[in-house]
Amino acid sequence: MLRNRYRGKSGLLTNHKRDHGGGLDAAIAQYGGSRIAWIDLSTGINPHPYPVSHMPADVWTALPDKGANTRLTNAARAFWQIPDQAAVLAAPGASAIIVQIPQLVPRGTVRIPGPTYNEHAAAFTVQGWRTIDTGTATAQVVVHPNNPDGKIWAPDTLPNPAASLTVIDESFCDIAPDHSLVGQSVQPGTLILKSFGKFWGLAGMRLGFIVGDPALVARLADTLGPWAVSGPALHIGTAALTDQQWATETRARLSQDATRLDTLMQAAGANVVGGTPLFRLYEVDDATRWQHRLATHHIWSRTFPYNPRWLRLGLPHALHWPRVTAALS
Repeated sequence: MLRNRYRGKSGLLTNHKRDHGGGLDAAIAQYGGSRIAWIDLSTGINPHPYPVSHMPADVWTALPDKGANTRLTNAARAFWQIPDQAAVLAAPGASAIIVQIPQLVPRGTVRIPGPTYNEHAAAFTVQGWRTIDTGTATAQVVVHPNNPDGKIWAPDTLPNPAASLTVIDESFCDIAPDHSLVGQSVQPGTLILKSFGKFWGLAGMRLGFIVGDPALVARLADTLGPWAVSGPALHIGTAALTDQQWATETRARLSQDATRLDTLMQAAGANVVGGTPLFRLYEVDDATRWQHRLATHHIWSRTFPYNPRWLRLGLPHALHWPRVTAALS
């Protein structure tokens, strides 16, 4: 098992292994029940995914061709309004890109303001980089909006403007497209990550994108090799990225549901710290106790090893609101 020097109060590196949402199997082992009976609110995945319709047989049987990949990247350019000067590459999930980025430039010091999504620090650490959350560095990573507190970054607030490598993780930015920093993708040494699994709710499909410096993107493409993205992912991704009506309606629903969840949690004694319309972060008296309380109702939540009072909840499916309401009452 990979061991990381992970996550002190800053959210960066001490001797913790990676911590994430999920882990439902362990919850079931402790609290019982079947997987289908549990409500997993420990992730920030849209509980109402993009509808997957019938697909042509050849997306399963043929090697993905250049045309299918071009259609997907063209759809991505249009949806995210990517500048012509920036390159776009589809990959089998944002995680597949994250682990490769530290190899693109000579190793040094990377600044990753925390607490934040911990896979970035893990990827750089494994490749021999020194990871800090304050000070001057040769590379920088910001998660925008940040996970777990929802912090929004602006171009003039990036911590190291002179960094030779800037990574902006916009995995959750599709809920707030007006805040996207995709315009920064024309800056040399800049890479912007896009995740398909969060907003579209199809995490199991494993589709992500990298946008930015053409030379760096080309190196990533060489590393990933041909046919990195499956035929079904190319087909579904293209359909979803061209469905603006679904995206608009989904943003409205997610915003309403986030407000609804905040209201329930505040009535139960929690304070809203932040988050996005895909996940909410609360301060409670004892996050472990709250997690236990919800787990007895077979509802799984997210706690954090570096803050014993933080509890994060994703949004329930429409059918699950009565159970969540009863558990919080």
